[in-house]
Formats: sequence, C-alpha cells, structure tokens
Amino acid sequence: MSGFQCPYCSMVMSISDETYSTQNPSFYNPRVFSWNGDGTPADESVIEISFYKCPNCGQYTIIANGIGKMVRDVHVPIRPFSSAKQFPDYIPEAIRSDYEEACAIVNLSPKASATLSRRCLQGMIHDFWDIKLKNLNQEITALKDKIPSDLWSSIDALRQLGIIGAHMEKDTDVIVDIDPNEAESLIKLIELLMKEWYINREERNKLFSDIISTNESKQAKRKKTE
Repeated sequence: MSGFQCPYCSMVMSISDETYSTQNPSFYNPRVFSWNGDGTPADESVIEISFYKCPNCGQYTIIANGIGKMVRDVHVPIRPFSSAKQFPDYIPEAIRSDYEEACAIVNLSPKASATLSRRCLQGMIHDFWDIKLKNLNQEITALKDKIPSDLWSSIDALRQLGIIGAHMEKDTDVIVDIDPNEAESLIKLIELLMKEWYINREERNKLFSDIISTNESKQAKRKKTE
C-alpha cells in the first residue's frame, strides 16, 4: 500500500505505524490466527478492520473487510459511512445530496445508487448548462458541442449502457439493472463532472477577479503619483 487519500481533507498520506493499523476480530476472537495454504485465514469468520489516522486533519477513517471464507462479502466503510467526497456549498444542495446518497448505497443497492447518480447528472445539466429538454438522452446530445469530445463520449457511453439514458422523468420508479462496479463508475463520473464544471469555474472566476482587482489597485496607485 503506497498511500491513502483522507476522505475528510483529501490529503494523500503515506502508510506507516503512525497513520495505519489493523485488527482482526472474529466469532472466536483469537489474538493470533493461523493461515491456510491458499493464503486465507483458517478462521472462516475473521474480518480485518483498518484504521487510518490523517496527520493533516487528525480524522480517523475506519474500514471493515471480510477475509475469512464465510465473510468475504463484507466491505463496509465504518467512518465515514460512505466514500462520498466533500464538495463545496456552491454546488447545489440537491445535487450534492443525491451524490452522497448514491455513494452511501453503492454496495447495498447498486441499482438504486445508479438511479440517484443519473438524477444527479441530469440536475447538473439543468443547473450548470441550463439545458432542459424532453429527456436525458436529448440533453446529453445537446452537450456535444459544449464540452471536450472525450468527456462527452464518456457520458454518452454510459447513456448507451442504459444507466444514465433512462427516461427518468417519465417513470421515476424504473431502475435499470446494474452491478456495483458499474454504479461506482457512474459515481466517479459525477465526481469528475463536479470538478470539471463547478470547481474549475469557481477557481477560474476567482483567479480572474483577483487579477482584475490587483490591476485596479495598481492603476489607482499610479494615478496618485502622476
């Protein structure tokens, strides 16, 4: 393990005894457990709880993973509860709420997570681009000449998979079949779009404002010396 990104402050920490530790509880709660020849623990119920302590913000991240043969389906983020990143308040609350809920249930119900991500994407297209058409398919098509081609192709590819191209405004109860990896891919796309659209715009506007403000201040000083 080369590094770990803190979900609270986004710092990538190096893994050491100061930042990382593990415990291995099980039904029998052994202090030391043995391993089978295939590399699996002899105790079929053992899980691994990983603790990360961020040296930057001091927050703890805790994750549980099943490593015994009867609990390999366990992969539970304990703290924070989901993998959702903290996005700025200037991104509309409804969009952030849908994103956070999609992250929270990505493993429990990937189909429901995908539906929330799809709604999150449509909300961003409505809010950021002010594109409101008959359905999401048409709205994505309307984006073609407005964004980089590779970004548009990625969005359209997911639409063709039937994830983000469903006509959610006609029947919000329709949930497409999707596995956890596909749901996770859609969440990553949402995160990328939040950065590419909202965060980059905010940073660009701040940079432009700072430069203009600096110039106005310098010009005013020049006039005083004339």
